[in-house]
Amino acid sequence: MRPSVLNPLFSDITTLPGVGPKMAALIAKVAGPRLVDLAFTMPTGVIDRSYRPQLAETTDGVHATLTLTVEAHEPPPSDRPRSPYRILCSDGSGYIRLVFFRARRDWLEKQLPEGETRLVSGKIEEYGSQRQMVHPDAIIDPEKEGDMPPAEAVYPLTAGLQQKVMQRAVQGAVAQVPDMPEWQRRDILQKEDFAPFTDALRDVHSPLSRLDLQESSLPRRRLAYDELLASQLALALTRHRQRAKGGRAFRGDGSLARAAESALPFALTGDQQKALAEIREDLTAPRKMVRLVQGDVGSGKTVVGLLAALSVIEAGAQAVLMAPTEILARQHFETMEPLLEAAGVSSVLLTGRDKGQERQAKLRALKEGFVKLAVGTHAVFSDDVEFDDLGLAIIDEQHRFGVQQRLKLQEKGAGTDVLVMTATPIPRTLALTAYGDMDVSQIREKPPGRKPVDTRAVPIARLADVVEGVARAISAGGQVYWVCPLVEANEDFGATAAEERFEEIRARFGEAAELVHGKMKAAEKDAAVSRFARGDAKILVATTVIEVGVNAPDATVIVIEHAERFGLAQLHQLRGRVGRGDKPGSCILLYAQGDGGLSETTKARLNVLRQSQDGFEIAEEDLRLRGAGDALGTAQSGFPEFALANLAEHQNLLETAVADAKLVVDEDPELRSERGEALRVLLYLFQRDDAIKRLRSG
Repeated sequence: MRPSVLNPLFSDITTLPGVGPKMAALIAKVAGPRLVDLAFTMPTGVIDRSYRPQLAETTDGVHATLTLTVEAHEPPPSDRPRSPYRILCSDGSGYIRLVFFRARRDWLEKQLPEGETRLVSGKIEEYGSQRQMVHPDAIIDPEKEGDMPPAEAVYPLTAGLQQKVMQRAVQGAVAQVPDMPEWQRRDILQKEDFAPFTDALRDVHSPLSRLDLQESSLPRRRLAYDELLASQLALALTRHRQRAKGGRAFRGDGSLARAAESALPFALTGDQQKALAEIREDLTAPRKMVRLVQGDVGSGKTVVGLLAALSVIEAGAQAVLMAPTEILARQHFETMEPLLEAAGVSSVLLTGRDKGQERQAKLRALKEGFVKLAVGTHAVFSDDVEFDDLGLAIIDEQHRFGVQQRLKLQEKGAGTDVLVMTATPIPRTLALTAYGDMDVSQIREKPPGRKPVDTRAVPIARLADVVEGVARAISAGGQVYWVCPLVEANEDFGATAAEERFEEIRARFGEAAELVHGKMKAAEKDAAVSRFARGDAKILVATTVIEVGVNAPDATVIVIEHAERFGLAQLHQLRGRVGRGDKPGSCILLYAQGDGGLSETTKARLNVLRQSQDGFEIAEEDLRLRGAGDALGTAQSGFPEFALANLAEHQNLLETAVADAKLVVDEDPELRSERGEALRVLLYLFQRDDAIKRLRSG
């Protein structure tokens, strides 16, 4: 049960005075449907009313509070009723017109009677040779000057939602926040100089200047730390529960893994061997394994996953490897097949395309234990997929799945161990927030002979030169990827679409060009990718669907259009598609240059990619330059979103939260102490209450 102290905060925003269903829908679009969502919507700006100059001292664009005498009302002429209503005012040093669109005359005459003095606050604009103020944001009788706050927070809006309405709604929500039990340790409060939670929240919504909006301000740091602790505590409790449940010890004799390893055309790198040793140590322990293997592009994670699976199969159990796309699942299956044959292990590929008797035969073979390894897509989650004895679940590209899906796959076996793999190097701070419930292994070493990819940033104005370069690469026996950010043209998004670019490429290169994108039918996609993989097609025009899983050793060039729109980790991932064979690879980052040229951040990001081949280094730098929300290029389902914390700004707070969460779980895993009860409130407040439900359910 949610602690009763929080009930008012979790009520609907329609409980606020003056907020009906229509207005609630607009506010929910910006903030969310409940009062707690509003309270956690941070101001994006501040209106400072402290500047009170004479009119003669003001400049264009400045926000000022003026003491004005109303000289004359200038309503729109009767033949142009839609024209703005103007009011001429003065202060002895000059004149200004207040401008209103679609305002009622009777209201304006009441607010600003001719001959009276008013305090008027808003943005000054130069309009020709005159000054004007469009829709002042405050008009006050000087006798009621105390009613005008010295500063006001500014919030995000949507069409139809006015700032005043949003301000009132947020203040109404914040007024409902009760005094909370203190869930933070006294030593942390003293060290960081943190005020109580409710005080910090009120302070954040009452900024006096732009300095108060900074994420480094004390109230904001307090709130960020609360959110980070809630996140880390939820992960730590999950991890504790998983370990407490116990797993199974898989002790194989090593025969199948040795047979597969001897069939490899190369020796394992030191990092691969280290990761494998860590995995095998987990597999032989009686506790449940939940381990993440982070490997840079082309570092050989799939082989490590396969050898881990064989260790479990040697002990008599089954294994499953799940990939996010059919292309990738098929690729993994084809890579593994010769190694599985060498080891004499039966396997099956399971995708959404399997139908009828063929699917039933595969399902029966899995359920009765004839097949020891299944490779598949989301189809593996289906309720009708049953295993005889599932010992290990391997999930590739975990960030494309949520934690719930991971748990669902584990439930298909008793004490199933979980190995998660990703080729997207993840900054340490993001790894802590998304994978704090896992042990982590890293494979940073590239297989011997893998050459760095030559990376260049080229303006899109030189497109014709790039096309000629592509023609030369094909003449030299290479293949080319051409990546676009969109499937089809969209006038709201000024970027070339894959379909449009494909038509142009096809006109130049004929049947040598193929197209693949996410909206195509699976069979069409497979046919296009297969033609390219066989070498029958020389150019593959694609969206980021080829980010993982298309393996063409002859691919020497990848062209990425609108590179400035992608995350660095994603660009690095795409770049890893070339130079996989014995020929060196090139990556052309085509960027659109606006009137003002590239922004400094964009320049810095593209330079990072040109200068480094280390995915981990690139990911850390992208987090620093763009922040957590964009560091992976798209919103990934496996990564938590923070309302109050910024991982780039609050990294030191995250480290403290990780250590504190561990301490809590070591000392009070059931959260029964006085502080434990307060921490339950924290988990519910930040909607991490799944961890508490799991505590109860064991």
